Amino acid sequence: MTTEVTGAGSASSPHPGSSGQAPDQRSRGGRRGEAEQVRRTRELSTGFIVSRIAVLGIVAALLIYALPPLIRTEAWTALVIVGVVTALVAYLYLTPRHIPAKYLVPGTIFLIAFAIVPIVLTFVTAFTNFGDGHRGTKEEAIRAIETSSVTQVPGSPEYYLTIAERDGELVFLLVDPATKAVQAGTAEGLTPVDGAEVSLTGKVLAAAGYTVIPTAQAAERDAEIAAFSVPTAGGAVKATGLSRAFEGKADKSYDAACDCVTSPSGGRWVADEVEGYFVNAEGEHLDQGWKVDVGFANFKKALTDPTISGHFLNVLIWNFVFAISAVATTFALGMIVALALHSPRVRGTRIYRAMLILPYAMPGFAMLLIWRDMFNTDFGLISKLFGVHDWLGTPTTARLGLIVINLWMGFPYMFLVITGALQAVPRELTDAARIDGASAWAGFRRVTLPLVLVALTPLLISSFGFNFNNFNNIKLVTNGGPYAVDNATVGATDLLISYTYRVAGFDSGVADFGFAAAISVFIFAIVATVSTVAFWRSRAQEEVYS
Repeated sequence: MTTEVTGAGSASSPHPGSSGQAPDQRSRGGRRGEAEQVRRTRELSTGFIVSRIAVLGIVAALLIYALPPLIRTEAWTALVIVGVVTALVAYLYLTPRHIPAKYLVPGTIFLIAFAIVPIVLTFVTAFTNFGDGHRGTKEEAIRAIETSSVTQVPGSPEYYLTIAERDGELVFLLVDPATKAVQAGTAEGLTPVDGAEVSLTGKVLAAAGYTVIPTAQAAERDAEIAAFSVPTAGGAVKATGLSRAFEGKADKSYDAACDCVTSPSGGRWVADEVEGYFVNAEGEHLDQGWKVDVGFANFKKALTDPTISGHFLNVLIWNFVFAISAVATTFALGMIVALALHSPRVRGTRIYRAMLILPYAMPGFAMLLIWRDMFNTDFGLISKLFGVHDWLGTPTTARLGLIVINLWMGFPYMFLVITGALQAVPRELTDAARIDGASAWAGFRRVTLPLVLVALTPLLISSFGFNFNNFNNIKLVTNGGPYAVDNATVGATDLLISYTYRVAGFDSGVADFGFAAAISVFIFAIVATVSTVAFWRSRAQEEVYS
């Protein structure tokens, strides 16, 4: 009896510590688990290796692309920065440690390169006179003044000319008619070229290290070729057409003893390190200047120059009106449409939504031009429909027209994001409000709207920042107009960004980047202040409804 019980117990009861499975089942399960773990490890290892190869390949490609121009321009600081960053990235992705940094570093690099660096450069430029006529150093300005004053005199050496390129830079390949010697002329000077293949007419057919530009392509760069010159000991080499060049004499030359530019006719222009120009006794300056630090002069000009500061406040007020109206109207219309299609009783919502986002899917510049033509005085549809023949010719209707255009183009975006936010609002809250006796409006105002605003406040702030600098709408529809009869500098619909574009000289072709950067700093400060306050208020709102 005991033996039978013991035997039955041994057969039916698992041994303490066992899984209750037969040995072969446990071994098969263990083998499957080990195989699955090996497979996952292999997949992770493969993915990690592929990602490392991809990242390191991209970094190496960027390094190879960046090194030659940095070395050629002797930008040693930038070269050191690129080298250090490349070494850090290589170390990071070649070691199994620092896993979080592997995900953070790429985004951080792009943030610095595409956001922080442009902002810093804008601030730096705002304290200089950088612009047309002040783009380079003083040495470059002197060389440009001397070479631009070169004229051909009797007995000037002449050459057969072939237009070529080297490392993307324009080069004159010059053939001496008497000796057939070939020289390469660059912005730095002349260098001999050995082993060049020259035709009987003096044209260089091929030269090691240089790419000969066909005549048809050279003709398209005629203005660049005419402005190009090769400095020499006695003057400079200039082109006469596409096949001939001469070495002329410079009418103006720099004298380091007096830090001035002189001419044989008695002209004398002394360097003004404050303005970055060579100025004569009458106060006239040469066209070519150089970049200098001007301190707060650009900011002072924006605040004290009557032609600029006198209109700054009016433009700023309209700028706020336009940006706030753009956000408020697009949000209101987007909310109405989203609420209408959010109702479960509405059928065909997919079709309606697809139709409503069409304005958002169209190219913006094309839509702006179409809207401009719809407001046209002679044949515009809206002008004829409302009987207003000069819709864009009066300040009030022009501003109203811009707000309407922005509403049509901007509400689909608001509609999309509000639709997503409404779907995230729990229906239990709206049902509870309805059960408590709240009306539809009260439930929307006290439940739905606050929850939607918590989610969408960052998007509303970004929309305000975008519309505060909505250059395209102004430029393509009204170009800042209408303008007063006695003032063509500022228009009734100008925003700060379009006003800056005009007063900085971009329309006239003589751009003052330093002054434009100073105005951009003002705009940046305004938008940053508004955004900071709005984010602070939205954080308080999140704490209430969280």
